[in-house]
Amino acid sequence: MHEFHAWIGLSESTDESDLGGLQDAVRELQELAADSEWHDAVFEVRNLNGQYFVTAEGMVNRRREEGERLDLFLAVIARKLPGSWGLIYERDDEMPDPPGPNAFRVRVLARGRIVERPDPFLSPCNPVIEDLTYGGVAAGDRAEVTAAGLACRRLSALSVP
Repeated sequence: MHEFHAWIGLSESTDESDLGGLQDAVRELQELAADSEWHDAVFEVRNLNGQYFVTAEGMVNRRREEGERLDLFLAVIARKLPGSWGLIYERDDEMPDPPGPNAFRVRVLARGRIVERPDPFLSPCNPVIEDLTYGGVAAGDRAEVTAAGLACRRLSALSVP
């Protein structure tokens, strides 16, 4: 599964959100969003109290067109609106290490650059937000997992039929 969540505040510069080109960039992003009609991913551009934001959310079986569209949004925003800022959280069970399939990849957009950072809040997904299961029984805090969360070192406290 490929899961993503993004929120981005749009701004032409770090001093002023609109230096004269914001509306053109917003229209381009709105066209990209309108051309992105999937049942399992949503891309939106909204004006909230005079500030434009892009939000994107998706949960798809594999990283495919929706993930590519997210990358395109980020590239357009970073290039045309370098004062923009935001976070992009992604998790993919086929993501290579690091961060691997048991962690969120966090991309930070600021000053026209996109930088990958480790996720301090939700990773490793197991055990932070999910429990290990063995035979349908949650192992919870009775199991120790590697940093990648792929191997179980101790299930001795777990009684399995």
